[in-house]
Amino acid sequence: MKILLAVGTRPNFVKIAPIIRAIEKTDMEYILVHTGQHYDPAMSRSFFEELDIPEPYVNLRQSLDTPIGFGTMMNIFDLTLDKIRPDYVIVVGDVDSTFACALVAARKGIKVVHVEAGLRSFDRTMKEEINRILTDSISDLFFTTEEMANYNLLREGKDINRIFFVGNVMIDSLKYILKKTIDEPFKPLSFDVKEKKYGIVTLHRPSNVDNKEILESLLDTLYTISKNLRLIFPLHPRVKKNIALFGLKDKLESLSDNIIIADPLGYSEMIRLMKGARLVITDSGGVQEETTYLNVPCLTVRENTERPITVDVGTNILVGRDMQVLEDTARKIIFGEVKEGCIPPLWDGHAAERIVTILGKEGSHACE
Repeated sequence: MKILLAVGTRPNFVKIAPIIRAIEKTDMEYILVHTGQHYDPAMSRSFFEELDIPEPYVNLRQSLDTPIGFGTMMNIFDLTLDKIRPDYVIVVGDVDSTFACALVAARKGIKVVHVEAGLRSFDRTMKEEINRILTDSISDLFFTTEEMANYNLLREGKDINRIFFVGNVMIDSLKYILKKTIDEPFKPLSFDVKEKKYGIVTLHRPSNVDNKEILESLLDTLYTISKNLRLIFPLHPRVKKNIALFGLKDKLESLSDNIIIADPLGYSEMIRLMKGARLVITDSGGVQEETTYLNVPCLTVRENTERPITVDVGTNILVGRDMQVLEDTARKIIFGEVKEGCIPPLWDGHAAERIVTILGKEGSHACE
C-alpha cells in the first residue's frame, strides 16, 4: 500500500510527524509532499528539524494566497499524483492546501483520508470552516479528535463505518517534544522569564488582525494586561505586515516595556513556553488543544471554536472580541482564579498508531 501525505503549513507538519513515525514501523510505503503554502524558513524548516520529519519527496513551493496560486498548486499536485500513483492521499486539518489536495485526489479517484475530520465552528465567515466542510464532503475515511466531530459527520450523512474516533495527533507531537526535553529544567532559549511569571500571545486570524481598529484595540488591551503580567508576543507574518500597513509600528514599540515582541518561534520553543506560562491569549485552534493538554489557562479571542471539547473539559475560555471581557478574565487568572481542566479522551499520544492500524486494515480489505 502506497500512501501520499500532503502537508503545507506549520500545523500540518505537527500533525503529520507522528503519522510518519507510525507508518515507518509498518511495511507501508509513504511519500511526503510539501505544497509550500508556508514557505518562510523560520515558519517551516524548523518544524521539520524539531519533529524529525524527513525531507519531502517534492516541495511544490506554491503560495495559495491568490486564486492563481491555488490553481497552479492544484495543477502541479495533479501531475505529482500521476507520477506517484498512491492508493491513499492523507490530508490533515483545515488549511487551503488540505482542501486543494483532497479535491485533486478525489477527482482522480484516489481515496482521500482526512485527519482531524468533523470539526465545526459553524462560522462560515472563516475560510477554514469552508475548507473543513468541503474536505469532508469528498473524503473516504474520517479520523476524528473528539466525539462531537463524529456527531457532526453523522449529521451530515457520512457513513458511520467510515468514521474513526482515534484521538489527537497534535497531542502525539506535543508528547514527543516533551519527552525529548523531559530532563531539561525550565529555561526558554530566547527569553529571560521565570515559570508562571509571564503569558504568551498568538494572533493571526483575519477577523482579529486585518482591521486596524480591532488590531489597535487588541494591542491596547494587551498593554493593560501586561501591567500585571509580562507577555511574550511572537508576531505572525500577517500581524507584522498589518502593523506596518496600519501605521501601528510606533504603538507596538511603545508596548516594549511590558511586552516582549519576538519573531516566530520554533515548535519546541513554543511548547516549552506554553508549558511554563501563567496564561495564553490566542485565536489559534491548535493552541487551544495544546494548552488544554498542558493544563494552562487559554483565553481564545474568538466568538466560537471548532474545538468545543477544549471549552467543555479543557482550560479554554472563549472571550469573544469584547476587550473588557478579555482584560477582566486575564486579571482573574493572573490573581489566582484559574479554570481547572482535564485531558479529553484518547488524547494520549497514540492517535497516529490508531490511524495507521486502521489504514492497514482498510488497505487489506481493498486488496481482497
